[in-house]
Amino acid sequence: MTAGPLSLADRLDRRQQRWARWMQGLEQHAALPQPLAAEGRLLRVTGLVLEAAGVRAPVGAVCAVHGEGSTPERDPERGPERGTPAASGAPPVLAEVVGFSGDRAFLMPTGELHGLASGARVVPRQAPQVALRFGSTQPHLWRRSEDRGLHLPMGDGLLGRVVDSQGQPLDRRGELAGTRPEPMARRPINAMDRDPVRTPLDTGVRAINALLTVGRGQRVGLFAGTGVGKSVLMGMMARYTQADVIVVGLIGERGREVKEFIEDILEAEGLARSVVVAAPADAPPLVRLQGAHYASAIAEHFRDRGRHVLLLMDSLTRYAMAQREIALAIGEPPATRGYPPSCFAKLPQLVERSGNGLGAGSGQGSITAFYTVLTEGDDPQDPIADAARGILDGHIVLSRELAEAGHYPAIDIERSVSRVMAAVAPRPQQQAARRLRQLMARLAKARDLLQLGAYQPGHDAELDLAVRLAPQLNAFLQQDMHERAPLVDSRTQLQALVP
Repeated sequence: MTAGPLSLADRLDRRQQRWARWMQGLEQHAALPQPLAAEGRLLRVTGLVLEAAGVRAPVGAVCAVHGEGSTPERDPERGPERGTPAASGAPPVLAEVVGFSGDRAFLMPTGELHGLASGARVVPRQAPQVALRFGSTQPHLWRRSEDRGLHLPMGDGLLGRVVDSQGQPLDRRGELAGTRPEPMARRPINAMDRDPVRTPLDTGVRAINALLTVGRGQRVGLFAGTGVGKSVLMGMMARYTQADVIVVGLIGERGREVKEFIEDILEAEGLARSVVVAAPADAPPLVRLQGAHYASAIAEHFRDRGRHVLLLMDSLTRYAMAQREIALAIGEPPATRGYPPSCFAKLPQLVERSGNGLGAGSGQGSITAFYTVLTEGDDPQDPIADAARGILDGHIVLSRELAEAGHYPAIDIERSVSRVMAAVAPRPQQQAARRLRQLMARLAKARDLLQLGAYQPGHDAELDLAVRLAPQLNAFLQQDMHERAPLVDSRTQLQALVP
C-alpha cells in the first residue's frame, strides 16, 4: 500500500524541522574560529628567490604577489582573493613557499618577475570556504581547510591534450572540458597495502619483452646519454604498451623536442589515449618541478579509478636539476657534485608515487613508470644515476657505441636488468634469457681477438657457438620504431634462437 499525500500541517511541520536544523548548523558554523590570513610585503628579489615579511603560510602554500596595477588572482571555485580590489593590468605572479628563516618567507615564482617592486603585496591563498547544505547540520567542505597548495585539473577531459605544469592547454584546442581541480598532494600508499607485481606487461619492444620482462606496476629507469634514442624508445612504448591511459611528462627538455615528440614519435595513435605535460627547459625551476608532480598526480588520478596507467617521464635528471636550483637559491649547502641533500630525498618521494594500487577488491589500477635518467658525459657513476638505480625496480641502459653502429634500440643487455622478471616471466624464458646473456658475454670478451683476426675456431665450443649465432642475436635485438613485437612472439623467438 502506498501512503497518501501529506496534509498541509505535516508539510509545514517538516519544513519547520528543516529550518530548525539549518539554523542550528549556522550557529555551529558561526562558533568556529575563522583566522584571518596575514598579508605580507615583498622585501627582496635575489636571483630566483623572493623574500617576503609578514607571510604566515606553510611550506608548499601558494601565494599571489601583486605588483602595481595587477589584477587579483581568481579561483574558479572561490572567486577573487579577499581583500584584493579589482584592477586592470598584469595578473599577479604566483609563487610557492619553499622555506623560511624567522619571520621571513622564501618563495619561488612560477612566472616572470617583471613589474614587481619592493613592497609588493604577498597574499597567501585563502582557506576554502565552508558551505552548509540546506536541511543539514554538517558543513560541506569544498576542500580540506588546511590545504592551501596547488589544485590542478584532473579527469578524462585531459586525454588527448597537451598541457603545461599549471594545467593550461598548450595545443590550442580550446579550454579543458570534463575536468575538475584536485589537490596535487596525495597521501602515500602503505607499502604493505600495495598489490605486488605479478602480471607481465607487453611493451611491444622485443628486447624488453624477451630479456627484460616488465611487470605491471614496475618502476624502470632508462639510462642514457644524449642522442642515443631514448625518446624514440619511449615513443615505441607509448604506442605499443598495453595500457588504458598513458601520461607523458616532458620535464626540462628542449622546447623544440616537445612538438616533435608528439607529432613524429607519439603520433595520433599514441596521443589519443595520452596526456602530455610539458615543462620545457626555459621554464622556471619550480614550474619544472611542478610538471613532474602534476604528471604523477594525473597518473594517480586514473589509477585510483581502476585504470592501468603507463607513466613516461623524461627526464628524472632534469627534475633533480630543478630541485638543485631551488635548494641552492635558498641557501642549502651543495654536497655530491653540487647536488644538495634535498635532491636525493626528493627522488624517492616522486618515484614511490607510481606502482600498483591497493590489493584485490579495492577497485584500483596500476602505474607502470619509465623514468629516463640522463647520464652526463655517459658517466654511469653520475650521482643522480647512481641514486636512481637504488630506488627503481630495474634499469635499461642505452649504449652510445651501439647507437653509433646503427643498432636500434641501443639497449645494452649485459648492463640492463629487470628486478621483477623472476616473478612475471615463465621459467623456460628465464633460462633462455640467461643463456643468451652468457653467449653475449663471451662475444664481448673475445671482441679484440675477433677484430684483430686472431680468433681460431675449434678451441672453445662456447665461443664458437656465440660467434655462429652473433648475426641472429643482433637481428633479434634490433627493431624498427614502426614495428610491434608482441610479448608472446618475443618469448617464442627467444626460445627458438637459443639452444
